[in-house]
Amino acid sequence: MRLRALRGATTATENSAEAILEATEELLRELMERNRLTPEDLVSCIFTSTPDLDAEFPAVAARRLGLDRVPLLCAQEIDVPGALPRTVRVLVHCYQPVEVQPQHVYLREAVALRRDLQAAQ
Repeated sequence: MRLRALRGATTATENSAEAILEATEELLRELMERNRLTPEDLVSCIFTSTPDLDAEFPAVAARRLGLDRVPLLCAQEIDVPGALPRTVRVLVHCYQPVEVQPQHVYLREAVALRRDLQAAQ
């Protein structure tokens, strides 16, 4: 097993608790599936969201998915002019078998953040 850090991002359709949780759950499910992770493999998750998303903590979505023993932290992104709006990002620290290739996941409008990874998705 090897300690790794995986990145991901997605966008919410609006600033509502439902939209933030839906987008974050989709992101976490996809990240865990592509990387063959179980909750026991996770060490910690750091979530950030753009300043226009303040209706709910993205970490609530992780708790709803059963990540109740994983340390979670939420923070606000720097308010950079022209940045992609309604964006939730995550940095997941996890243990993964050495033979598994790490897969970073960018969904919805957030694919624009990492066009270099699109072929790998």
